[in-house]
Amino acid sequence: MKTRYGVKQQIVPGPKGHWLQGNLPEFKENPLQFLINQSNQYGKISRFRFGPFQQVYFVNDPVLIKEVLVTKQKSFIKSRDIQMLKTVVGEGLLTSEKEVHMKQRRLIQPAFKKTHITQYAQDMINTTSSYIEDWNNGEKRSITNEMMNIALGIITKTMFSMDIGEEAKRIEAPMEAVMKLGVKRMRALIPIPLWIPTKNNRKLKRAVKELDDVLFSIIKERRMELSEHTDLLGILMQAKDEENGLGMTDKQLRDELMTIFLAGHETTANLLSWTFYLLSQHPEVDEKLYTIIEKLTQGKPITPELYPQLTYAQHIISESMRLYPPAYVIGRQVEEDIEIGPYQMRKGDMVLISQYVMHRNPTYYDNAEAFIPERFEHNFIKTLPPYAYFPFGGGPRVCIGNHFAMMEATLALATIVQKYRLTISADHHTVKPQPLVTLRPKRGLYMTLNNRK
Repeated sequence: MKTRYGVKQQIVPGPKGHWLQGNLPEFKENPLQFLINQSNQYGKISRFRFGPFQQVYFVNDPVLIKEVLVTKQKSFIKSRDIQMLKTVVGEGLLTSEKEVHMKQRRLIQPAFKKTHITQYAQDMINTTSSYIEDWNNGEKRSITNEMMNIALGIITKTMFSMDIGEEAKRIEAPMEAVMKLGVKRMRALIPIPLWIPTKNNRKLKRAVKELDDVLFSIIKERRMELSEHTDLLGILMQAKDEENGLGMTDKQLRDELMTIFLAGHETTANLLSWTFYLLSQHPEVDEKLYTIIEKLTQGKPITPELYPQLTYAQHIISESMRLYPPAYVIGRQVEEDIEIGPYQMRKGDMVLISQYVMHRNPTYYDNAEAFIPERFEHNFIKTLPPYAYFPFGGGPRVCIGNHFAMMEATLALATIVQKYRLTISADHHTVKPQPLVTLRPKRGLYMTLNNRK
């Protein structure tokens, strides 16, 4: 115990670290392993440093996580590393704060209502089916690239009512550059200001400009059209502020579209990649899912009406997100002195919460490292304490597209599994997670396509 202002408080344990760099080198080398080590050694909360002054608390307990994300969330803002993404997404939902965030969320929420999401289901199925039409039995393909293309195609179709075609080539390379260079800036001890023309800064600014050119041209074309659209962009353009009756400016639309692009295709693509990797390691699960799909469809194509009945596919997706959550860590910055449980945090401190670590906690999951989709049967999630499982975050900043993503991943999975079994060769490189903005398979996944019939 220590005393501050006459009040006894718990001392938070943690590693000492280098006198100047703190624990940043170990964290940058392997963030996931570093946080797992923190959990194993120190339990529900630990403290370390990034650099000489940045105090970081790793919160690893459902009760404390709920305080940070829900009950005391007003005392926190997004962490500095996430704020670095403003270079890319501007003041979108991912990076905006307080009143700006609440206002934007109210404007955007209608686009993600269940009634709108269900009408996107057929587009999700059609886009997936279209992309796998040129797959051939015995072919080996980069499934990470294929899933990225499918997810990009789906988000483009549902957002803009257009088949992406050549636009994919314009978006793919700059989006990849943004992801990698953005992470470098997020993890830098002292980020180099963008106005300094370093090689990476020039690359990042060029990639953002290329993405801007695509998005602003689409917005401009849509502004000139007289007819209304029911896609995501159309709903966003029709949204009006309750206070002044004004809609979004082109800049606001651009920021939200960029956020949806960044968060809405990379995450789903990685989720599907991890799911097919897990199915390749557990052929009995793959076969069980195929048998269920065949029984439901009687050999006919997947339809949107089948989604509520694809419960086993949903369990597979849920278990995949447990083991390899695309959003693997949440960062917050303390905006005012606050107590979380019996622990005092000061303004300017950083808080990290990891879905990847919590989802593998044996306190809440039997055989926690194993892939067992059946564990999600019988409302398993309701037996867990809140925030023992939170792949989409939580509180006021819970992912606005969570239902969209769940439907997209389930329908894409079922559409592919109905036609192909994906296997990974014995000589394939060891598959390891790579924690960038989202959690992706390092060096990709190269898998062989096997016809079902």
